[in-house]
Amino acid sequence: MKVLVWDHWQLARCIVLFVAIAYLLIGIQVTMSHYRQNFYRKVMWAPVLSSPIYFVVGLCLALSGPMWLLHTFHILMWIAVFSGLTGFYYHVRGVGLRIGGYALRNFLVGPPIIMPLLYSAIGALGLLAVYWR
Repeated sequence: MKVLVWDHWQLARCIVLFVAIAYLLIGIQVTMSHYRQNFYRKVMWAPVLSSPIYFVVGLCLALSGPMWLLHTFHILMWIAVFSGLTGFYYHVRGVGLRIGGYALRNFLVGPPIIMPLLYSAIGALGLLAVYWR
């Protein structure tokens, strides 16, 4: 049985594990938020379906680390960054479509504009870990 020895883990490997866990948690939050809105746009399914994939690939990469999995993780993190930026566009647009437009109250009760940026930031952290190696 192989035992994980944390003393010999590189920083990049720890970051990949952190990114995997972060995508699991943000995936749960995104699922609850988009479920509350009844998934009225098909694009709302993108982060709900992709977050578990990022989690599984990141976890497998952190625990085993074959080169093909590193390349897969690399591509997925770029997709995550662009997906989050796309979500930011939709969230800002969604705030503007509410009655009163871009009033402060609509930023408070409308779609959270920071959440998709967090989604992108986690992907950027994953890319940092890939390029750090």
